[in-house]
Amino acid sequence: MVLSWTRRTVFRRSHKAKEHLSAVDLTVEDITIPSHFRCPVSLDLMKDPVTLSTGITYDRGSIEKWIESGNKTCPVTNQKLTTFEITPNHTIRKMIQSWCVENSSYGIERIPTPRIPVSGYEVSEVCTRLLSGSKNLDEKKCVEFVGKIKVWWRESERNKRVIVGNGVCSVLATVFDSFSSVSFEDHVVVLEEILEILTWMVVITSFGETKSRLCSSLSSLDCLVWFLDGKDLGARQNAVLLLKEMNVEELSKVEGVVEGLVKIIKEPIGSSATKACLTTIFKMVSSSKNRVEVGERFVELGLVSFLLESIVDGEKGVCEKALGVLDCLCDCKKGKEVVKMNALALPLVIKKILRVSPLASSFAVGIVRKMCEKKEEGVLIEVIQLGAFQKLLVMLQVGCEEKTKENATELLKMLNGYRSKAECVESSLEFKHLKN
Repeated sequence: MVLSWTRRTVFRRSHKAKEHLSAVDLTVEDITIPSHFRCPVSLDLMKDPVTLSTGITYDRGSIEKWIESGNKTCPVTNQKLTTFEITPNHTIRKMIQSWCVENSSYGIERIPTPRIPVSGYEVSEVCTRLLSGSKNLDEKKCVEFVGKIKVWWRESERNKRVIVGNGVCSVLATVFDSFSSVSFEDHVVVLEEILEILTWMVVITSFGETKSRLCSSLSSLDCLVWFLDGKDLGARQNAVLLLKEMNVEELSKVEGVVEGLVKIIKEPIGSSATKACLTTIFKMVSSSKNRVEVGERFVELGLVSFLLESIVDGEKGVCEKALGVLDCLCDCKKGKEVVKMNALALPLVIKKILRVSPLASSFAVGIVRKMCEKKEEGVLIEVIQLGAFQKLLVMLQVGCEEKTKENATELLKMLNGYRSKAECVESSLEFKHLKN
């Protein structure tokens, strides 16, 4: 059984190729692929042939997906697999490579010799050596082993699963703690290497055990905060991405963490770092036991003005998180005073209602309500003039979350008595979005 491989000859070639093909018509060529070169699952030409215990050869990617989907039988024979070990079929692979070379004139490229995936044994061996090296504070050896893990990680998705499955995250956290408890400056190279690969792993792992290990070590948290204030932009970004995963109760106790996070907002590195930083700040000012004290410290360092800048220029995710943090800061007296004193705060916050996302609108309405709590006439009139009354009506009409609905309803009650005293300067919305 054969599969047709059709390819039109390329029209432009080098001068030598043109001379060679001058007598050949530019036509469609039909090439047949031997059936034993095709994967029984995907029916494509195999690039990395491997054999199961049943003796049937498949392409590695296809059979691994089959097994990972929970299948315990051979797709061709339907026999129950006694083992899930797969063996590279070098003979078939070399035959396929030879066939590709023989048919290269038809545009078929030779399949590369695949790299052998890392085994659990190899990963465990490296972990053992890493732990041994960290006990002896052998930075050179540890950098070498971490570099090997990084190479394996980049090679394939399968390698990533093997690395994570063999507890590398926890080992790296232990090594990180060993070096950070001695000296940050003296071991900055190995610490940066570990920091980078931990941020890769956090994307595809639950990170539970590793987070617990890092959070339980004050030296590790101190080191992460120390990197926030460093000059290396990559290390600063990796540090803030990792801090996002830490326990806020432990993190809020670390000296310099507030200053470091504010610096990330003040001097942005990139969108991902800014969002991670805002997420961390939000957790600290909304759920930590000492959130009021932490919030006031953020306010003292000028975070409010930096948040407003982020709201003006930031993308959707940044804007949502910045409004969320601003909403939390308005829960403390000092934060509310600073926001009220900033002439741009109310206009900017009200402008974002109905313009970014339901979440952003919810935070914005919460901020406005907190600004109007004392029912100061000047504030209420300004809010009406900025078009908040119409926007709140629209929100109630189109629907919103219960908490947002409650805030909007309370605001409308407060504003309604001052409508006659205010001339709305933003009438573009009017009532055209309301239902009859």
